[in-house]
Amino acid sequence: MKIINGFHLKNVRGDILGGITAAVVALPLALAFGNAALGPGGAIYGLYGAVVVGFLAALFGGTPAQVSGPTGPMSVTVAGVVASLAAVGVPKDLSAGQILPLVMAAVVIGGLLQILFGILKLGKYITLVPYSVVSGFMSGIGFIIIALQIGPLLGITTQGKVIDSLTTVFSNFQPNPAAIGISVMTLGIVFLTPRKISQWVPAPLLALLIVTPISIFMFGEGELVRIGDIPRGVPSLNIPSFNQYLPIIFQAGLVLAVLGAIDSLLTSLVADNISQTKHNSDRELIGQGIGNAVAGLFTGLPGAGATMRTVINVKSGGSTPISGMVHSVVLLIVLVGAGPLAEQIPNALLAGILIKVGLDIIDWGFLRRAHKLSLKTSAVMYGVLLMTVFWDLIWAVLVGVFIANMLTIDSITETQLEGMDEDNPLSKDDQAKNALPADEKALLDRCAGEVMLFRLKGPLSFGAAKGISERMMLVRNYKVLILDITDVPRLGVTATLAIEDMMQEAKNNSRKAFVAGANEKVKDRLAKFGVEGIIETRKEALETALNEIA
Repeated sequence: MKIINGFHLKNVRGDILGGITAAVVALPLALAFGNAALGPGGAIYGLYGAVVVGFLAALFGGTPAQVSGPTGPMSVTVAGVVASLAAVGVPKDLSAGQILPLVMAAVVIGGLLQILFGILKLGKYITLVPYSVVSGFMSGIGFIIIALQIGPLLGITTQGKVIDSLTTVFSNFQPNPAAIGISVMTLGIVFLTPRKISQWVPAPLLALLIVTPISIFMFGEGELVRIGDIPRGVPSLNIPSFNQYLPIIFQAGLVLAVLGAIDSLLTSLVADNISQTKHNSDRELIGQGIGNAVAGLFTGLPGAGATMRTVINVKSGGSTPISGMVHSVVLLIVLVGAGPLAEQIPNALLAGILIKVGLDIIDWGFLRRAHKLSLKTSAVMYGVLLMTVFWDLIWAVLVGVFIANMLTIDSITETQLEGMDEDNPLSKDDQAKNALPADEKALLDRCAGEVMLFRLKGPLSFGAAKGISERMMLVRNYKVLILDITDVPRLGVTATLAIEDMMQEAKNNSRKAFVAGANEKVKDRLAKFGVEGIIETRKEALETALNEIA
């Protein structure tokens, strides 16, 4: 098999077929996401983004079979950027020409930050987000997409975030019968198309091909809001605007970078699973960053690894970056030749497609059973979901990760400290004592309650320090303290300081204290902190303690 820069030339036929199929799926979605992100007139920028990001992320990225382009989470974020800029007085109407350069500046910054993430090798850390957080976040994105499309679905013009959009719908509830008719037809096609048909012609594309001509023949000009004028030819280079709104733009760029990184790397894991390959996280971030930075220069919507398009690409035969590049070339051909036809697509049709996308993004399986798995897990998941919908995307993830990690540390700490009381002669539970080897159990029995044996387990982090400190005063009740760390592979600094304090407390109360079973790495750390009384094994420590109280 001949390979050039990771491109397996033997599979060119499969890559071309996969790329064409992915492009067919991407076309209506790119238009819909552009419209959702930037409002009326924004559909074309979604297509620009699909072309630029799709090609460059495939060329420079680290996931061979991945297809990139505008996604639901990224379009929701861009809509949030538009709302933030509108809140400080920037006209959000694209025809005014003021909002687009600012949004694209945020896209460029987001791309550059993603490149930086890759250079700093942060990819492996980005994928360590707990599933409860990822599930709540993605479900929140799904609910946002649905909420924002209720207005266009009914033919009601809306703007702003979820609450503003829904408020506009209810306060100005004057549905457009023509829009409702188009929406119903679209929803019927995307939900009810038999699988035998959709595997050949994706349901969103089928809706586009059937409903658009019907809307042209049934409804005259002005009855429906349509995509409108689309610039002819390929996208041209435009320098984004970095002006007095730089703080808002940079914050938006950071959100796009983090969200795009999470979205892409999660899709990379899906691609690994179905293609039996292994992606390069850092290279993928660099590829996505290059794609987004250049997309911003060509007024393209930012993108990320797109799960649906990637899965379809692989199942259609795509396995190398060639497929992602073919997908972009096909969309470019459509862009150049089919612009006049796309101008007639109704916004209500795109809203119907997006409703289906939103419902697919929601993690229904986990939503239904999270409360059965763990109350803490479900609380984190639902909390992230609500924060995503009603507060802020990036803060929802940050707060969710923080809380989830605190709960994990608490759970690990309980495991680390579960043996600290059980060998204590004052303890009612003698199970751990009975778990000792017979000779060590006999030695502990001979100590007649004069020895306190603490047994620690697992790598001790700062979470274990509190438990160690809480038990410090128990030292006064015994003549000898033995701290057994045989099952501790490593010590954190905070836990080491807590052990040092416990040993010092024993010394201050004229008690003997020993640390038993430390491996070389742990022993070296204890020595650096000046901890004395280190004995090789627990048995030797028990024998020494017996001699001390004899």
